[in-house]
Amino acid sequence: MTYAFDPELAAALAMTPEVDITDLAAARAAQAAELAAATAATDISGVDIAEVKAYGVPLRLYRPAAATGPLPVVYSVHGGGFVLGSPDVDHDFNLLLCRELSALVVSPDYRLAPEHPFPAGLEDCYAGLRWLAEGDAELDLDPGRVAVLGDSAGACLATGLTMLARERGGPAIHFQFLASPSLDDRLTTPSARRFTDTPVWNRRNATLSWAAYLGPHTAGTDSVPALAAPARATAADLAGLPPAYVAVMEFDPLRDEGIDYARTLLAAGVSTELHLFPGTFHGAGMVRHAHVVRRATAETVTVLRRVLAR
Repeated sequence: MTYAFDPELAAALAMTPEVDITDLAAARAAQAAELAAATAATDISGVDIAEVKAYGVPLRLYRPAAATGPLPVVYSVHGGGFVLGSPDVDHDFNLLLCRELSALVVSPDYRLAPEHPFPAGLEDCYAGLRWLAEGDAELDLDPGRVAVLGDSAGACLATGLTMLARERGGPAIHFQFLASPSLDDRLTTPSARRFTDTPVWNRRNATLSWAAYLGPHTAGTDSVPALAAPARATAADLAGLPPAYVAVMEFDPLRDEGIDYARTLLAAGVSTELHLFPGTFHGAGMVRHAHVVRRATAETVTVLRRVLAR
């Protein structure tokens, strides 16, 4: 179908890489090559970057070189449909957050499906968060100012992490920032049914990603828990979660599940802000020069700066 994309985004579509996870090995190889070239050219001045392991889970830490602690923490979970990606996906964005917020930004390199289906990735994210909370003195962080942030599948893991941390009595999470969240394996919302051929992410990819994450013949059945697909949670399930910000893109198959989840959070008494960016599609953030993308990035920084302030 024809979409009324933002003009700057529409002009960039010819240069926007198509994501096709039908051949997962090829998709991973192509992404890894693209990200390797991009990260090699990135300016990392002013940020100290370290690679550590927390209970066997690789973490990438970004620390502002000149900052003194205790620092707030942004726990940044990358997207990739549960099957693609690494901390390199958000490398530039994590550097920006580190500099703009004077925060410790931590990105877990969680295990990917289908080799490692649910709950492997979620448990990896929890292990990294737990390691942070245990408090290596050299990190000099503030455990009372931890925000989890995720994009797409990373947002699913981020909000699942808030529920898991509540169930297990910690670690404490101060705020959850969910960008274009992938939350509903059933794919029955109006946007999921209507936006089947959108750029970057479409119904085919969404179907394949949920099948990989949940295992064969599981997606769409009654056996899927809310920890895996948070859209299945009721308001009672979400009571007591940290405040949230939910950002959705207008022409995204995942748009309505993000809106519905924000409504459920509100029904649960969780303070929630919802923002729909017009003319956008899933992954539009790749077009960094577009005004609507710059506005969304500035909004992210503004929101996190406010909630992580002392």
